[in-house]
Amino acid sequence: MTTFLGCIADDFTGATDLAGLLSRSGVAVRLRLGVPTEPPKDTEAFEVIALKCRTLPVDEAVQECRAALAWLKAAGAQRFFWKYCSTFDSTAEGNIGPVAEALMADIGADQTIYCPAFPENGRSIYMGNLFVGQQPLAESPMKDHPLTPMRDSNLMRLLTPQVTQPVGLVAQSVVSSGPEMLRSELAMLRSQNVAHVVVDATANRDLTTIAQACWDMKLMTGGSAVAMPLPKIYVEQGLMPADAPTAIRPKLSKQAIVLSGSCSQMTRAQVAAYSAHAPSLRLDPLELAKNGAQAVIDWLKDQDLTQAPLIYASAEPDQVRAAQDVLGAQRAGAIVEEALAHIVVAARDFGARRIIAAGGETSGAVAKALDISDLAIGTEIAPGVPWCYATSAGHDIAIALKSGNFGTESFFADALNVLEST
Repeated sequence: MTTFLGCIADDFTGATDLAGLLSRSGVAVRLRLGVPTEPPKDTEAFEVIALKCRTLPVDEAVQECRAALAWLKAAGAQRFFWKYCSTFDSTAEGNIGPVAEALMADIGADQTIYCPAFPENGRSIYMGNLFVGQQPLAESPMKDHPLTPMRDSNLMRLLTPQVTQPVGLVAQSVVSSGPEMLRSELAMLRSQNVAHVVVDATANRDLTTIAQACWDMKLMTGGSAVAMPLPKIYVEQGLMPADAPTAIRPKLSKQAIVLSGSCSQMTRAQVAAYSAHAPSLRLDPLELAKNGAQAVIDWLKDQDLTQAPLIYASAEPDQVRAAQDVLGAQRAGAIVEEALAHIVVAARDFGARRIIAAGGETSGAVAKALDISDLAIGTEIAPGVPWCYATSAGHDIAIALKSGNFGTESFFADALNVLEST
């Protein structure tokens, strides 16, 4: 099938988030992990390429995203979506803006929008400022993110040092006036050579308005939620036929494992809730640096995988800083990722067929270690987090790749229950 929308996501959990929301409309969605090495074949109406470039230097991120764009163009896509986190995880040296400018140059777009809002998960934008629940971004737990500490809530200020062209804003008052008013405002900004436009959104109806106004843009950027209305709009506009495939769920054993590397506030709460009733083991980066992961794998081998044991590196900010002071921030993170990669392969070899990974970096390391190249999208566990089905070393598996801040405190147990009920 011709691809109608080509999507590029800056991490694996963000990609599953986007693919899951697009699939709510019943359209065919294919999620590919990394840029495919083969030319496009048997593509779906909506193709999502998951990269692992959120914290890469600008030049490397731009190169990867341009390669993904070229593949999507070859698949027939004429409209594109650059997906990043709903908390705009990007410092002044970040790559969200540079990637957008590079993609715009490659497809000949003179303007794009930025809307990471996801009201269903508590992310909203007002007067260009991003809120997490009731807190400005810079006052939320994201201020202590170990890789991308967010110390400013204003998206225009965050974006301006990253791009070479002017940055503007479409305020809530315009968005609430409807898609035609929003289109007019964007046209006015375009006439002033404003290429990068932050758009306010505080409710789901705002996202629908934005999608109705911007569906024919060559490039949209944002969180997954603003893309969610696009399949329905494409059908209404006659761009594509209605298509409602369903993912085929393989029969899987109940053996499972939960892996968590995220240190977000929500994931820490999820770990605390789940570890209260499930076998659990905490990873110590300093211990891993000295002795590797073999002791953890030995512990796992003795566990009953039908009890879905938890292995986690999630820790309080002061514990994270203590490890980083000794190992350095990048090395501490890399050590944990490498350990989780070895652990998930061992778990699969021990019989685990249901795998939950919490955290963007963790999910990327897990998917790479399992040598997963593409996934079918299954049942949604929580907003933006679906179960996915894949094959690893000849085994059918179900895998959930969760962004650190997503889900409720009972997410891990909920995820396993969802798989039982579908």
